Amino acid sequence: MNKKICGIDEAGRGPLAGPLCVAGVIFKKDIANNKQFTFLNDSKKLTEKKRELLFPLIKENSHYHIVLKSNHEIDKFGISYCLKTAIMEIMNNIPKDEGINFLIDGNTSFGIENLNHLIKADTLIKEVSAASILAKVTRDRFMMEISKDYPLYEFTKHKGYGTALHVEKIKLFGKSNLHRLTFKLKGIDS
Repeated sequence: MNKKICGIDEAGRGPLAGPLCVAGVIFKKDIANNKQFTFLNDSKKLTEKKRELLFPLIKENSHYHIVLKSNHEIDKFGISYCLKTAIMEIMNNIPKDEGINFLIDGNTSFGIENLNHLIKADTLIKEVSAASILAKVTRDRFMMEISKDYPLYEFTKHKGYGTALHVEKIKLFGKSNLHRLTFKLKGIDS
């Protein structure tokens, strides 16, 4: 019998503001012939509408765990540490009764025992695609909601990523309490 896969992926490693979000997904049953999951792919390759449609379907059909690490944690401990501890939290909170093959998208397993890695896993492995979608939608929803508290920065448009609009807002208003202070910008931070 093949081991079940727990796909793990993140959203928000590189933004200038907001949290890192990491998700882990194990499907409860084989979804290979389920037409609802035809569009499973790396979240970045899907429209926001498709991600939002898949989000509840993934949650209904899987065991999952989602971890958010705040911008303050990222500044204090570093992005790699936050990612590693989020992965370990997922591994400790996903049902392990049948034995699980933990797989993360990328080129490193962060020195975590029993964690495998694969470049482009978010496009190749359905569980990692699903984790990618849970992480992206969760983070985007967080940024949309928190934008009400930071209207000057227009987080609804860029979700904290380093777009020209976001950089312009930082130049005008400085960094907010939601910004990652350890992420430096040329021409702004010395």
